Amino acid sequence: MKGLFCRAGASDAQPKFVIQETTLPDVLGSHQVRVQVKACGLSPLDLKLLADVGIQRDLIPVGREVAGVVLQVGPKVSFFQPEDEVVGVLPLDSPCSGLCDVIDIDEHYLVQKPEKLSSVCVASALRDGLCAYTALHTHAHMAAGHTLLVVDGASSFGLMCTQLACYHGVKVLTTSHSPQNHTFLEQLRPSVARVIPVYNGSSELLPLVLEETGGLGVDIVIDSGVHLLDEEESEEMKLHLHKHDIISALAVGGHWVTSHQDLQLDPPDCRLLHLKSASLSFLNPEVWTASSAQQGRYLHILKDIVEKMSTGVLRPQPEEAVPIYEATVAMETVQRRQKKKAVVQL
Repeated sequence: MKGLFCRAGASDAQPKFVIQETTLPDVLGSHQVRVQVKACGLSPLDLKLLADVGIQRDLIPVGREVAGVVLQVGPKVSFFQPEDEVVGVLPLDSPCSGLCDVIDIDEHYLVQKPEKLSSVCVASALRDGLCAYTALHTHAHMAAGHTLLVVDGASSFGLMCTQLACYHGVKVLTTSHSPQNHTFLEQLRPSVARVIPVYNGSSELLPLVLEETGGLGVDIVIDSGVHLLDEEESEEMKLHLHKHDIISALAVGGHWVTSHQDLQLDPPDCRLLHLKSASLSFLNPEVWTASSAQQGRYLHILKDIVEKMSTGVLRPQPEEAVPIYEATVAMETVQRRQKKKAVVQL
């Protein structure tokens, strides 16, 4: 049986992705489930995070968002039985690659997959749904009547945030990063309150946000990265909002959820946050599987996400599945950030 692994070099060069032979133990653990994988989502591999949590291997398994069918269960498994359709995210320290035909995973990382939800759809969107749920519910404590600014609402993560917020009665503003994205966002149903173009610069952002909120600002901002003022402006960075613009757009008591790992706030930024009594949270999508402290809550979130996908509340953009023999090339593209997501059908 073959799986996809990353061979990380000692230098800063791009990691190499290789197909390696792998085997499973003859006997399942007490709470383990053996799953035949039908689809696997590919997201960028955060090698720095793995090193920070002490996971250092010559070969790192690749592909963690999986959907499949249960083949066999361990003696103490209580949630599943053979032939159940399941979906889940492999933990950071899993020895299995999600691109193997068959994997072993603890039952506490899986939930039932609704019958009418396709394996490809849920594998490609599960991580973004989890991030959106974590940002809006866990960090920002979203409630009906709040106002929300989603940066890059046409991205897979931004789209999940937008749809989830609209479902809960939140007024949503979002930015568009191209004319095509602008048209797409304006045609969303349920519709957003305002689509703000930033592909020609973000100078109009703050006035339009204040116009839509009666001069008060938004209760929640969810970014897709931040442009620190001292950075060189690459094409991608030009589409990110400046940290000062984000703080300025916040209402009193507002909450900023950032995906920027190395965010630096200067004293004037902190002073402005203090004056607004605003707060800042860092969105780490791996926190649920890196710690078992809130395992029950995590499973509840996963179950709610797949149910909302099944009923059409969350409607991810369809991701074209690639065959297993193209997985290495697809992962290299994702790792270089040339593509934000890929899904492999096994």
